[in-house]
Amino acid sequence: MLADLQDLYARDLAAVIRELEAYPDEASLWRVQGDIINPAGNLALHLIGNLSQFIGLELGGVPYERDRPAEFARRDVPRAELIAGLERVTAVVHDTLGRLEPLRLDEVNARQLPGFPDGMTTGFFLIHLHGHLNWHLGQMNYHRRLTALG
Repeated sequence: MLADLQDLYARDLAAVIRELEAYPDEASLWRVQGDIINPAGNLALHLIGNLSQFIGLELGGVPYERDRPAEFARRDVPRAELIAGLERVTAVVHDTLGRLEPLRLDEVNARQLPGFPDGMTTGFFLIHLHGHLNWHLGQMNYHRRLTALG
């Protein structure tokens, strides 16, 4: 299961990078339009923060200080910096999952997180985080195509 999760996270984080690379220019990564207030650049920052905190720090003990509000407030971060952050978090996720003992998947998370069920296991949370990654990957794809129209 952990090797499968490593492969899925690597595949989908690589897809996030490809999505960022598909934008025609840096400015379009940050374009907002109508009700679309979270452009691809902010979604990339959010994914980096989310996975660095919950997988890197909490499961792997990799030092990280998260500034969640800044993930949505920052603008005009260069594409190369976003991609470098995604490459770093890909390595952190891969290494952390590679070191995780399989029995940890069935452990109940000691910390109760808002919006999650009591008794949530580490395995459940890792699957949730992967779904969260894909939700934002889909938003990026839609953002890129929609903002290209006008």
